[in-house]
Amino acid sequence: MNIAVDAMGGDEAPREIVKGAMDAAPLTCANIQLIGHTDKIRPFLTGKHSNIEIVHAEEWVEMDEKPLDAYRKKKDSSLRVAANMVKDGSSDVMVSAGNTGGAVATCQLTWRQLPGIHRPCIASVMPHMAGQFLLLDSGASPDVDPEHLFEFALMGRAYAQKVQGKKDPSVYLLNIGEEEGKGNAFAKQTYKLLKGHPWFKGNIEGKDIFQKPADVVVCDAFVGNIVLKTSEGIAELMMKLIRQGVPTHPIARIPYLPLRGIFAPLKRKMDWAEIGGSPLLGLNGVCIIAHGRSDARAIKNAILMAEKTVQGNLLDTIKQSVCDEVKGEQ
Repeated sequence: MNIAVDAMGGDEAPREIVKGAMDAAPLTCANIQLIGHTDKIRPFLTGKHSNIEIVHAEEWVEMDEKPLDAYRKKKDSSLRVAANMVKDGSSDVMVSAGNTGGAVATCQLTWRQLPGIHRPCIASVMPHMAGQFLLLDSGASPDVDPEHLFEFALMGRAYAQKVQGKKDPSVYLLNIGEEEGKGNAFAKQTYKLLKGHPWFKGNIEGKDIFQKPADVVVCDAFVGNIVLKTSEGIAELMMKLIRQGVPTHPIARIPYLPLRGIFAPLKRKMDWAEIGGSPLLGLNGVCIIAHGRSDARAIKNAILMAEKTVQGNLLDTIKQSVCDEVKGEQ
């Protein structure tokens, strides 16, 4: 298995990307391909790593570049080279912490959609009381039709089954109320398309997505990205408030030491870097989109997530899900 990593994408690239690859190397049997400018990558690649190689790319996409410009004007960018490697089969999956819009546009124009899928989506793994759920779309396709959300539901269930190991994933529609008939015309039409499928459990409100044992929550990317970024901000605020509440003097901190056993797992559960990234689904290839602020730990986890998507044969599962749905409608 080959994993193409955009070594030039991200706020701290290539240093943190390379370090994350080195941390992931002993934890995977996959070959990690660092795509980027050799002269900028090599100083950070220390020691011997039999499963890491550098693939040279002369250019890279800046974080503020327009998505289509990134694709059209920089044909030898690390992002474009990585996507081409997945297309020609020299890589099985790719990882990028760079420009999200650029990554989505490049992957979509290079790979195209899977048969029966009309819009790609980003599936973000988020915590709730019972474990984790998928929020999709969280950033790829802000302008969609209700039919596209139905496709997101199918892809989310496929990912939950094959990568997260869930037996019969449940799907909820993010809405302003639980009752059928709630929401705008878009939400009502989406509900009608989902209704009748045994895996669809109805509407779910924003306050409940972290409480109910949902497996997949679908919405359009405009709403999903706001939910994602707001959740990240609240999580960071909570951890800062907890740290501020603990005294700085060593002696005064002693009564708080027993609480470390509670706060440590809480921090891990709320920390997006523990997840690593979010898969871009619906295309003839999979890209794990990592946060632009990703450090080495986040990149390591994104690489391990990429490995799981290949091991779970995710693309074939999505294709089969769509095929089964079409047959069921006939």
